[in-house]
Amino acid sequence: MRADGRLLERYGDAQEEFEHRGGYDLEARAQAVLTGLGIGPDDYNRPVEEFSGGWKMRIALARILTLNPDVLLLDEPTNHLDVESIIWLEEWLSTDFKGAVLMTSHDRDFMNRLVTRIIEVANRTVTTYGGNYDFYLREREIRREQLLASYRRQQEMLAKEEEFIARFAARASHAAQVQSRVKKLEKIERIELPPEQRQIRFEFAEPPRSGDDVVKIDGLAKRWPRPDGGEKSVFGGVTGLIRRQEKIAVVGVNGAGKSTFLKVLAGQTEPSEGSATLGASVNLGYFSQHAMDLLDPKRTVFETVQEAIPLASIGVVRNLCAAFLFTGDDVDKRIDKLSGGEKSRVVLATLLARPINFLILDEPTNHLDIQSREILLEALQKFTGTVVLVSHDRHFLRSLVNRVFEVDHGEMRVYEGDYEYYLHKSGQDHRAA
Repeated sequence: MRADGRLLERYGDAQEEFEHRGGYDLEARAQAVLTGLGIGPDDYNRPVEEFSGGWKMRIALARILTLNPDVLLLDEPTNHLDVESIIWLEEWLSTDFKGAVLMTSHDRDFMNRLVTRIIEVANRTVTTYGGNYDFYLREREIRREQLLASYRRQQEMLAKEEEFIARFAARASHAAQVQSRVKKLEKIERIELPPEQRQIRFEFAEPPRSGDDVVKIDGLAKRWPRPDGGEKSVFGGVTGLIRRQEKIAVVGVNGAGKSTFLKVLAGQTEPSEGSATLGASVNLGYFSQHAMDLLDPKRTVFETVQEAIPLASIGVVRNLCAAFLFTGDDVDKRIDKLSGGEKSRVVLATLLARPINFLILDEPTNHLDIQSREILLEALQKFTGTVVLVSHDRHFLRSLVNRVFEVDHGEMRVYEGDYEYYLHKSGQDHRAA
């Protein structure tokens, strides 16, 4: 009986712990998290190995969120999410999750909506800022200006003291004063300015002028074969015109067909029906994560960029590499030794090297830090050619695009306005605000 009693007591404790941790709601919670991250009921029972790398990252994130821990450590949680899923994650973390969150992120909007403290790790020091990311930028600039002012005042004082010492060092009558000032200088803690952070610094050369009609789209459709022998419609019946100097965002949930649409425009895949015809004097450049995989792993950074501009001098190639942060021995790094962000910069450098007036960009910011994203954004704002892009960076879209194509359930809707206009007209502004 004693053994039975102990067993019942352990069972009661386990049941209490199970209830405390939300065990009875586990399945419902898991389904809610999966759905929020874009994984629908049809995929609940699919083996994980059938999913691509990006979707496996979502599943791993869903698993952690479902556990509802006290502390969440998140490393770039938005990298493989579409805008809808990012907005859902924002809402979940801000309203449903009661624990603490420590994360790294390059998503400016995401941080502005969630974080209350920023911890900056730089120059062998850790600095804490109270507030969101925009507050951090303002406060960091204020502190930098204050440090610079203090540094200048100290340098002026040091120069005067050193001038006095040099002037009177040989005079016995001033020996005590000189010695006093030498000791004073030895005790002063010198203010050091942090080194300037390297950034991508480039701008597109003036591209050759294309015709006013960059792409004419007529009855465009794309379908993929299904395992059962049928076909799945990605999008269909798309007719329209992409005009010179437009900057267009292609939006929609993951799997809606955004990247496929870009591939059709870029001539990377054939449409099932209709056509997308380039206009007069259009020079097309296409960037995608897949393009990173096409880099020759045995080539160096220098060789890869030089291949894009074979007639350019060594100096021109080195300057272009330097604009994308490859300086000194970095240009001799092999592609297979580079990080994802470095490979992304190499592909962007090869695009920049050519006289392009029509850019098709599929998630160009995915592996770039915030500063590099801002530099790329500024360059695209000044770019006098035409841009069509897919991005989940809402700050990037708000600041750049003047037209939006939405892919939704096999259809494409065109919004003749910027990203804010699209959010308002599509009824999503209350969620993305």
